[in-house]
Amino acid sequence: MSTATKPVKAGAEGLGDKKIKMQAEGLEVSYTTKQGTVKGLKDVTMQIVEKEVTALIGPSGCGKSTLLRACNRMHDLTPEARVRGAILLDDQNIYGRGVDLVQLRQRVGMVFQRPNPFPKTIFENVAHGLRVQGYRKSREVAEIVERSLREAAIWDEVKDRLRSSALGLSGGQQQRLCIARALAVSPEVILMDEPCSALDPIATIKIEQLIGELKKYYTIIIVTHNMQQAARIAQRTAFFLMGDLVEVGPTATIFSNPTDKRTEDYIFGRMG
Repeated sequence: MSTATKPVKAGAEGLGDKKIKMQAEGLEVSYTTKQGTVKGLKDVTMQIVEKEVTALIGPSGCGKSTLLRACNRMHDLTPEARVRGAILLDDQNIYGRGVDLVQLRQRVGMVFQRPNPFPKTIFENVAHGLRVQGYRKSREVAEIVERSLREAAIWDEVKDRLRSSALGLSGGQQQRLCIARALAVSPEVILMDEPCSALDPIATIKIEQLIGELKKYYTIIIVTHNMQQAARIAQRTAFFLMGDLVEVGPTATIFSNPTDKRTEDYIFGRMG
C-alpha cells in the first residue's frame, strides 16, 4: 500500500534534540466516490514529538481526522480509501509488510469524538483489551484496571460501582472511562478525535487536565476545533486546509506569529 522511507532527523522543523515518536512522509489519503477520486490528504510530511501534545486544527473536512485515522491504519476498514506514503512509529513504517494490526492498535490507541463505552460493567470495559491480549489472572487484571482508572482520573468516582453498567455514567465520565480503556493495554501514542466536543464545560476542563497529566507518559495527537483548547493543552500545533498541511510548529508561534496568512486568517476567525 505504501513504501518505506528513511526517518527524518529529529532536528527538522526546529525540533532540536527532541525525540520523534511518529512521522508522516509524503502521506496521501484518497477516497473513491461516485464522482471520482477525492484526496483527503495531499503529500503530508510532519513529525510528532514524543511525550508532547500535538493539536491538529483547521476547518471541517480539511484532513485532520483523516491524518489521525491514518496513524493506526483505521482507513484499512474503509474499502474506498487508499493510502500512499509512510507513517513511521519509531523506526518502523506502519504501512510496511508484515505489520501486526492488533499490536499496532495497542501501541497507538484511539479515543473518539463521542464516548463509546461497551454495554458492559465499568470493570469489564477497561479489562476488555486485556482479555483480548490473553490476560487470565484475576489479580493482574484487577491491578491494571485500577491503575488505568487512576491514570484516567476517574477511580475515585467509580471504585464502589465497578460492577455497574458503564452506560450509567455521565458523558464526561464515559469519556474518561474510554481513555482508561485505551490506557489499559499500555499504548505509546494516544489519538484523540475531538474528545471534548460532546461534553459540557466542566467535563471538558477535567479532560484537558487529564491530558496535561497523560503527556508525561504518552505521546498525544488531538483533533480540535476549539482554538482556545489547542492553545491551552498543546505544545505543537499543525494547521490543515483542504487536505494540505499549511504549517506546523510550536503552539505559541502558530497562534502569535504564523508564517502563512491562511493560518492567521483561520486563527483570527477570518475564514471557515
